[in-house]
Amino acid sequence: MKLYCSRQKLNEAVSNVQRAVSSKSTMPSLEGVLLKTTENGLFICGYDLEIGITTTIEASVSEEGKIVVNARLFSEIIKKLPEDRVFIEVNEKLNVYIRSGRVDFNIIGISAEEYPELPTVANKELIKINGDILSSMIRQTHFAIAETDVKPAHKGSRFEIENGRIRIISVDGYRLAIRTEDIDYQGEKHFVVPGKSLAEVNKLIGDSEEEMNFSVGGRHIIFRINSYSVITRLLDGEFMNYKSAIQKNHSTDMRVNTRKFISAIERMSLLLNDKLKIPVRCRIENGLIKCSCNTSVGKAYDEFEASINGQDVEIGFDNRFMLDALRYSETDEVKIEMNGPLSPIVLRPADGDSFLFLVLPVRLKNDI
Repeated sequence: MKLYCSRQKLNEAVSNVQRAVSSKSTMPSLEGVLLKTTENGLFICGYDLEIGITTTIEASVSEEGKIVVNARLFSEIIKKLPEDRVFIEVNEKLNVYIRSGRVDFNIIGISAEEYPELPTVANKELIKINGDILSSMIRQTHFAIAETDVKPAHKGSRFEIENGRIRIISVDGYRLAIRTEDIDYQGEKHFVVPGKSLAEVNKLIGDSEEEMNFSVGGRHIIFRINSYSVITRLLDGEFMNYKSAIQKNHSTDMRVNTRKFISAIERMSLLLNDKLKIPVRCRIENGLIKCSCNTSVGKAYDEFEASINGQDVEIGFDNRFMLDALRYSETDEVKIEMNGPLSPIVLRPADGDSFLFLVLPVRLKNDI
């Protein structure tokens, strides 16, 4: 194997692909990246048996071949090379020579035969969506994915595609996030993608507004983003019947300035920490939202005006969960619906139906 390529392009590719590499594994090959020459250049792959990231960069190949190199070491070497032109050569003894300018490295590689084969997606049908739209959908639902849950499916986001719409749903037992967009696809598909994989997809999309696509198989999904492909297994198991958690009726609704509500809760949060898990108390009456918090550290109170319809209500909630919902709404104004102090709090956009966030209330002491 002999080739020349750009250090800058190689460094960028290895940095992105490396995120799918296992940090600790009983298989040394899984701690490496696969380098393989192709007709188009150099194919680079990272895979930890759950998620794989691949790309191909331009390279001038004089001798074909493939090798696995330790991802961390190879990445650090490429970053430190002095010139943009990099020469890579691999001999029969798996010695990997890396040269740039006057710098010369010789590291030991691993046979590519020991590298596990990437899974494939038999379904060639492409579902297309703009990168910025998918990124927004992932960002506005990822915060509600369960970190620890008895249901494995809740460690990912459920995708529902039907009737020309795509919906992403995340739930962690305390809150629910739903994001919806129109899509140019008339088929019907339901599947759950691991949260870790969606985070990597979102990083690769970055600020791109270009169209991307994905294909869904029985056990895996592959996302194609610019020159990268991300393949990941789908999560099995039952996903919560989230529709039953969304109440159709409410006794109180209000339109709230998002920034004002965030600021009020942030002030209450100054008295809270991981040891002081006291709910923020919110009294809604006479066109005012009155927030208060009483802990062993002290007391805090704030109020601001809002457009309120319906019954007065006093409700408690976890400050972090409500802050997440408000911040990820990414709108100047939100519509909030409540049905008494013990029913879920529902947040929607002031206009339209692009998202729905649900936060469970916390029972206040005087409600017992």
